[in-house]
Amino acid sequence: MSEMIPVSTTLLPAGLSSVSDAVARYVEVGLAGAANTRRAYAADLRTFEQYCRDHDLEHLPAAVPTVAQYVTHLADQPRKLATIRRHLSAIAKAHELAGYQTPTDSKQLAVVLEGITRVLGKRQKQAPAFSVDELKRAINGLDLTTPAGLRDRALLLLGFAGAFRRSELVALNVEHLELTPQALMIHLDKSKTNQFGEVEDKAVFYAPDDRYCPVRSVQAWLDVLGHNTGPLFVSLKRVPKQVAQPSPFRLSDISANKLVQQHLGAQYSAHSLRASFVTIAVEAGQSNKAIKNQTKQKTDAMIERYARLDDVKRFNAAKFLGL
Repeated sequence: MSEMIPVSTTLLPAGLSSVSDAVARYVEVGLAGAANTRRAYAADLRTFEQYCRDHDLEHLPAAVPTVAQYVTHLADQPRKLATIRRHLSAIAKAHELAGYQTPTDSKQLAVVLEGITRVLGKRQKQAPAFSVDELKRAINGLDLTTPAGLRDRALLLLGFAGAFRRSELVALNVEHLELTPQALMIHLDKSKTNQFGEVEDKAVFYAPDDRYCPVRSVQAWLDVLGHNTGPLFVSLKRVPKQVAQPSPFRLSDISANKLVQQHLGAQYSAHSLRASFVTIAVEAGQSNKAIKNQTKQKTDAMIERYARLDDVKRFNAAKFLGL
């Protein structure tokens, strides 16, 4: 069960304080957000509450100076800028859910945050993109006579070809898949950018070489998995002196991240699967619309953010001056 942000269920946003319990339930769900976000926010709020207790400060509602002291504390550790911003988002969400005005909108706090940004730097560490050759070398290193090798090949190829976020990849169920003559269709009922349960489709296509074909790789893994419903990617049961076999338990996102690093290198992460799709598609001259059809990103700006095109030797207009 997803961890909820600790809130007062009797308090609602301004203007909705007199609504019925039924309306209140939908309001709270609407404000709560995605499961992974709730877990991250809940952990951040525990840290903030502990800080406030240690310094005899009120955490809900929190005063602007309290939050300013807290983000300064995080910056001095030092914590990454992205982490600090996530903590602020968690604090803002808790205040929204409790019906309080959030201190994170303060102009004074914005000045503090701008100073922290200048000190820590605006560039956030991003998962690098790998090349298709690197991915193929990783596949070549797998033992495809074992369930582990078949699972990991399917995870790497499907994650890359489907431009999946890590949370989406491990959340896939077998029943989300539909094999057609043209492609493997994946029907997603929820994602980070689709919080309302409207089904979104991804299409993953056959590749000429069976070894690197994401569709046939998934089929081979399904043959070993042996069930028609439930999680697509599962952990393995390890028995002494026997080959590990599929368990009934869904693979965690942390385990998926470790598998990517194990096979592709420690510099990569599960997010590299998605970043590599965007980077390689841009390099191949694919339109933003074609890329967004697979990534389900809403704006062209997000493609620019995901594409890892900062290698000045590979991606540079100076190569094409005709000299």
